[in-house]
This record gives sequence, structure tokens and C-alpha cells, in this order.
Amino acid sequence: MKSTKKALVAKPDRATPVAAPPNLADVRARIDGIDRQIQDLIAERAQFARQVGKAKGKLAAAVEYYRPEREAQVLRMVIDRNHGPLTDEEMVRLFREIMSACLAQQEPLKVGFLGPEGTFSEQAVRKHFGHSAHGLPLASIEEVFQEVESGAADFGVVPVENSGQGTIQITLDMFLTSDVKICGEVELRVRQYLLSRTGHVEDIERVYSHPQSFAQTKNWLRVNLPAAEKIAVSSNAEAARRARNADDAAAVASEAAGHVYGLKKVVTGSIEDRQDNTTRFLVLGRKMFSSCGHDRTSILVFIHDQPGALFNVLDPFARHGISMNRIESRPSHHARWEYAFFIDLAGHVDDAPMKAALAELAGQSAQIKILGSYPVAVL
Repeated sequence: MKSTKKALVAKPDRATPVAAPPNLADVRARIDGIDRQIQDLIAERAQFARQVGKAKGKLAAAVEYYRPEREAQVLRMVIDRNHGPLTDEEMVRLFREIMSACLAQQEPLKVGFLGPEGTFSEQAVRKHFGHSAHGLPLASIEEVFQEVESGAADFGVVPVENSGQGTIQITLDMFLTSDVKICGEVELRVRQYLLSRTGHVEDIERVYSHPQSFAQTKNWLRVNLPAAEKIAVSSNAEAARRARNADDAAAVASEAAGHVYGLKKVVTGSIEDRQDNTTRFLVLGRKMFSSCGHDRTSILVFIHDQPGALFNVLDPFARHGISMNRIESRPSHHARWEYAFFIDLAGHVDDAPMKAALAELAGQSAQIKILGSYPVAVL
């Protein structure tokens, strides 16, 4: 049977008037006006930052004015208020630089990192402290710990783990003997580039890089440069420094290192094997700070190799509802078959559940070292 329904024919819409394009001069004038307002507000903020300094009284140095828990709270409020079109990352970066400049009115913070200039550690310093802080490039992770502990640096930034390659063992081992405190963390998306003086892959006979960077790019290098000699050096910036001296050398390093040492990208994109390649850095200081409301606590527990020892360590945290974010074991260097467990826990050491769990653990005669309570990385 044929359908008796008639096909519905859409009626044409009435013509909608096309809006006239905005006048470019008017738009630019409006932007100039907004810029003046922004500049006035930044200047006003800087004046209030000075008043905060006066309210705290005469302090010994710039480090005494820095409050990481307060900065974390401010940046989380920035994210909560943000509705675009700029991303959370872009807004946080802008406010970080404003806070960095305001703090530097007293005196720039001195922040040690694994140098030379152009390393990922330096990028982590800039992400966390802004460009108004004074970076101190140092020769090794050990030296970063030493300079912070001695007071030569106000803070230090060291890598602790990579999302694909795991823990940086030397960083953990330094906590066994050092008295520095963890007072912050930074998560940095790491992009590795193949850099050389000529920019031609056919010229490359040897490649310099840090062992961690080689590990993060081993599959790409195996496929694309199987015959090239791989030479490990102390940092990827040092690799770039060496690669600039010969046409047949290259470095696996950051884009920033390429700019510093005048190298070209051999291939257009980054070459890390994992596209989510991220390194976590710790901020080192000499004291712990108050809670920001979204914190992490790192502890070191020494135990002997005996049945149930690890369970006894973890049980108090489970019973008090404290989440464990990470656990790593290392030889304690104190006695044979004694191990140190590095544990990251959700919460601040001043929180009631954390206090109760730590008190129970101490009652078991376990040797505990609190490495720090600090704000979780904002972004």
C-alpha cells in the first residue's frame, strides 16, 4: 500500500541580517583601556604585598616571606574562578609570575637546581617560583641538597620520579642523611628533542644525553639512529653544550637547551617514547609549612627484614583512612638487611588522622623521619 502522507517541505528561513564586523580601532582602544586597568591592579597588588611584608615585621631574608601554602591556595582559587577562554595552565602561569614579581620586591629567592642552564630542572624552577626568582645552576643533585642545607640557597628543586622510568634513586638516597625538608612539588611535562649544530640526521655519529633522557627515548633512538654512539653525561644541558662543538654530534635535550646552546632540531617533533612523559620534582627547604588544605606528607621509615614488618608500618594509615600515594624501598645504609621505606601519604602532618597514625607507628618502635608536608602540585 502506498503511503498517503505528503512529504514535508521545509520553508526557507527569513534572511538573518549579517552583523557588521567590529571596528578594529575601537577594539584596540578597548584593549588598551583594559591593559591600563590590569597594570593599575598589578601595581596595587604589589603595594599590598609590601604591606604583608611590613605586617610580618623585619625578617632576616626573602626566604622568610615565602609561604608555599598561601601560593597554592591562591592558585587553586584562580582555577576555580577560571571560565576561559584561557586555559587553567595559562591562567596559573600568569598569576605565578605576578606573585613571583611581588615577592621579589623584598629580595629574589635563590633556588638551586641541577645545571647548567637549560635543564628540565631549571624549567621546573621557573614553573614553581616564576622568573623573578634567582636560579643557581649546580653540578649535581647532591650539591643541590648541600647548598639548601647550608643556607647558600633558599630552596632547591630536584627530580624524584618519571612517569615512564620510575624513581631517581640518588634523590631518595640523599634523604637518608640530609636534614632538608620537602616543601613543595612540581609536575613537568617533559618533551625531549634531538638537537645538533647542522640539523641533519645523516651527520650524526654520536649522541649525548643524561641517562634518564636516554631511557625516555630509547625506542626512537634504536629505530632512527641504531649505529650512533650513545654517551651519557651529567645533564641534558651538558649534552647540548657538548653537541655544539661538532657537526657529527647531537644531544637529546629540551627545546630550551637548544636555544641556549644554538642548536637546531633534527626532527620537527619531540622524540620521547611516551606522549604522557612527565617528571615529578621536589622543592627542598629547611622547614615545614602550614597546611594549604590539599597536602601530601612524605615520610621515611626504617625497618628490619622480618615477617609482617611492612604490614605493621602501613596498617595504622589504613585504619585512620589515610591514602598512600607511593611507596619505595632502599637499603638504609645503616645496617645489613635494614631497609628504608619512602612513603607518600595524602594529608598534612598536622591533620588529626595523620597525627594519630604516626603516633601509633612510633609506638611500634619504628624509626620514622618526616621528610615534609607540602601542597600537592597545582597543575
